[in-house]
Amino acid sequence: MKANSRFLPRTSSIIVLLLTLTIADVKSEVITLTADTFSDKVKEKDTAWFVKFCVPWCKHCKNLGSLWEDMGKAMEGEDEIEIGEVDCGASKAVCSKVDIHSYPTFKLFYEGDAVAKYQGPRDVESLKAFVLEEAEKAAAKAQLDNDKDL
Repeated sequence: MKANSRFLPRTSSIIVLLLTLTIADVKSEVITLTADTFSDKVKEKDTAWFVKFCVPWCKHCKNLGSLWEDMGKAMEGEDEIEIGEVDCGASKAVCSKVDIHSYPTFKLFYEGDAVAKYQGPRDVESLKAFVLEEAEKAAAKAQLDNDKDL
């Protein structure tokens, strides 16, 4: 027993390191937006932002579990669609500006405008279908508006 016990700390350290690297590798593409970053990010040209607005004390937000991170992973590789989140406790001005009154709230922004609010089932498949459809509609409308301006 004594001979093996000297390797236990090293083995534990290796396990912790491997777990940390594994967690880092599966980190999703959810971008935290703040009062300093929100406006500039959601105004990005030709980009749809699907944003979750939450507060840390909300039981409904807590019940989402890893849903938003899973959504971020599911949307990786989708061009011109970003997944974001705003902590309305820390960024009250942002949430007030975009008319957030209940939590969680999911909104799609396109080139700075709130174009759709999600109110469907809370599963990745439904969220993904919504964001893909609404982002396509928003892009088509923006293209039509740009063509009219020419």
